[in-house]
Amino acid sequence: MARTRGRVPLESQAEPERTGQERAFLVGLEVRSRRARGAVTAQAQAARDAASGPDEGEVSSAGGTASGVAAGATGKSSISSSISSNGKKPSIPEFDADESLAELRTLADSAGALVVGEILQRRDRPDPATLIGAGKLEEIAGAAASVNADVLLFDHDLSPSQQRNIEKIVQRRVIDRTQLILDIFARHARTREGQLQVELAQLQYMMPRLKGHGAEMSQLGGGIGTRGPGETKLETDRRKIARRVRHVEQQLENVRRIRAQQRQRRESAPVATVALVGYTNAGKSTLFNALTKAAVLASPRMFATLDPTIRGVDLPSKRKVLLSDTVGFIRSLPHTLVSAFRATLEEVQRASLILHVSDASNRLSAEQDAQVEIVLKELEVEKKPRLRVMNKVDLLDVEVAAGLMRDALRDDSNTVYVSAAEGTGLDRLLERVDAMIEEDQVSRVHLRVPQKEGKILAMLEAKARIYSRAYKDGAVLLDVEAPESVVRKVREWAVKHSA
Repeated sequence: MARTRGRVPLESQAEPERTGQERAFLVGLEVRSRRARGAVTAQAQAARDAASGPDEGEVSSAGGTASGVAAGATGKSSISSSISSNGKKPSIPEFDADESLAELRTLADSAGALVVGEILQRRDRPDPATLIGAGKLEEIAGAAASVNADVLLFDHDLSPSQQRNIEKIVQRRVIDRTQLILDIFARHARTREGQLQVELAQLQYMMPRLKGHGAEMSQLGGGIGTRGPGETKLETDRRKIARRVRHVEQQLENVRRIRAQQRQRRESAPVATVALVGYTNAGKSTLFNALTKAAVLASPRMFATLDPTIRGVDLPSKRKVLLSDTVGFIRSLPHTLVSAFRATLEEVQRASLILHVSDASNRLSAEQDAQVEIVLKELEVEKKPRLRVMNKVDLLDVEVAAGLMRDALRDDSNTVYVSAAEGTGLDRLLERVDAMIEEDQVSRVHLRVPQKEGKILAMLEAKARIYSRAYKDGAVLLDVEAPESVVRKVREWAVKHSA
């Protein structure tokens, strides 16, 4: 019924346990309903075949075949999925249970936990009281105790009652997927804005999970001995949280107003904004650093980037655009996070162009892209101009890189293949962005500029493409291609044809 994986992960054997590191036991659930089976796509099936996982009753070490497939062994399936996604639009796929549990393992590592064991339970339907059934919970309680686990991490959202029921049986802290993601966000938020957004999401998550102590503690009694001393601690806690929520929302509204003012000042100049979006750990920050020469934290851990960063980028046409690095998306991204980070994600809503960054080396790239589409639709930006950036091509299978699927790696009108880590394809990416940006359109003009106009000549040198230059009668004859904002400043020296 359930598959129990090894109690000590492979990575912990190579790396000593960090002081104070929590020991986590993972619990996954696969619902074997007809609808769930129908939702599993051919891509997910291909991933399972490539992983060659063990039978249901077989014991394997954590971090094994379900998630330990090297990127080099999965390059061809990743490229195949990206090709199919460029054709007719596929139905939204779902992660396989093994793949989902592997992602939970990565989330646990990002939260600083040491995974000491895991169980994948397969049921026809979730148990309404305990999600996976009381009998299976007894088994999990014993397994968690044998490896001295501090916390149980469920790869599923738990209702408040389910969480309380599970904690009573296992006698350990229980955290669901949403709470784990919130904890990671809280760890990585650095700016005041990011911290406020995370706090708001945590408060909204916490509110329905406050525990009461029975009817005898109610503020309104119904008979002798049932009248409480006044407002209960539960009601006091709820009132405090509600006040804090209103305070944080007000502060975030101030942040949104300040951001709107900054955006208005930017929009007064003809500078377009390009937003990077994509699944968490797709390489957005590495690409951002490669294009802008910035030093934004680029980490293999999930949600390393929470605080928005904007930097200028010079395009081949000498136009400047603002590139915005945003928080990564993930499967089943909590709605409270989408709402709390709306101030940050407004940069995506106001962008002239969206660069959708995908991990070309990941066998789940098609599923990840579908999850990004869900969030983009929630933000109502799915119809904005968009360019797909297939990143990490340096991690593809050697045969693919050697040309076995050379046609699949060719750029097309919607896709550019790059390696942000090695700088491959970045020039082509900038050229494509340059062609898609409509702000401050580029035009070609012939100029006759007096040599004494040193500032004008310096501006043209910095902000225009100069195709030819000649000197005649104290003037410089120029054939240039420049943005409209530059052409307006030199229009008085324009001539119909070069001399």
